[in-house]
Amino acid sequence: MTSQESDTPFNFQCIDAIKVSLCIEKEGLGFYEKASKRARSPKVKNAFARLAEEEKEHIRSLQEKARFLQPALSRKSEGAHVERYVSLNLKGRVFPDLKKESIDLMEFENDAQALEMGIEAEKRSIEVLSRFLTEEKKIDVRAIFMHLIVEEKRHLQTLKELQGKLAGDSP
Repeated sequence: MTSQESDTPFNFQCIDAIKVSLCIEKEGLGFYEKASKRARSPKVKNAFARLAEEEKEHIRSLQEKARFLQPALSRKSEGAHVERYVSLNLKGRVFPDLKKESIDLMEFENDAQALEMGIEAEKRSIEVLSRFLTEEKKIDVRAIFMHLIVEEKRHLQTLKELQGKLAGDSP
C-alpha cells in the first residue's frame, strides 16, 4: 500500500459506487474480449465472448443509472476524489491491467490458464466489493455493490463450471 492509499473506508455516494462498479466492469470487459480472441477451444472462446457481452450490458446499465442520478447527486459526490481513489486502489488490481506495456498479462499458455486468470479476477472483484459492502452504511450504495457481487458470483460460477468441463475433457 502506498502512502497515498488509505485503509479507512471511502465515504461513497450512489454515483461514486457506480463509478467504482464501472471501473471493475470495464476492466472485466477488456479481459474477456482479449481472452475470447486468444482462447483455443471453441467452448472457452464462446464463454469468454458471452462474459464480455454480459460486461457490456452491465456497463450500459450502470451508465444509464449514472445519467439518471448525475443531476441529483453530483453535488454530493466528491468527484475527483473518487477518480483518484479508483486509480490508486482499483485499476489493475481486480482484472489484469491491459494497458501496462512492461508486461503482457494476457499471454497465457492454454485455455486452462486463461480460465484460472478469469476465476482469480472474479474472486478479487467479489472480495473488493464485499469489503465495500461491509464498510458501507447507506442502503442505496450497498444495493449497487450487492447487485454487482451477484453478477460477479455468476461469472465466477460460469468460469468454474467450464474449468471443470475442460479438465474432464483432458486425457
